[in-house]
Amino acid sequence: MSEMSEMKVDDMRTFPFDARFPNQNQTRACWQNYVDFHRCQKIKGEDYGPCNYFKRIFTSMCPNEWIEKWDEQVEKGIFAGKLQ
Repeated sequence: MSEMSEMKVDDMRTFPFDARFPNQNQTRACWQNYVDFHRCQKIKGEDYGPCNYFKRIFTSMCPNEWIEKWDEQVEKGIFAGKLQ
């Protein structure tokens, strides 16, 4: 079973306004929070709890198909974003 389907309903909620992304189209915010999560984990380590803030945001905003595709790209080393 995928990680996305195992999330609790309490983990899915609307997050506060982010002034970096004032428009209704949240594609950029979705992408940026995915990248921020992975950067945070690389810098602080996978056990650093505050990184999960970014994960909660992108899992609530991004379509599951995008996340699965990006995860595959990260594993293969072909992800377009800079995760360092």
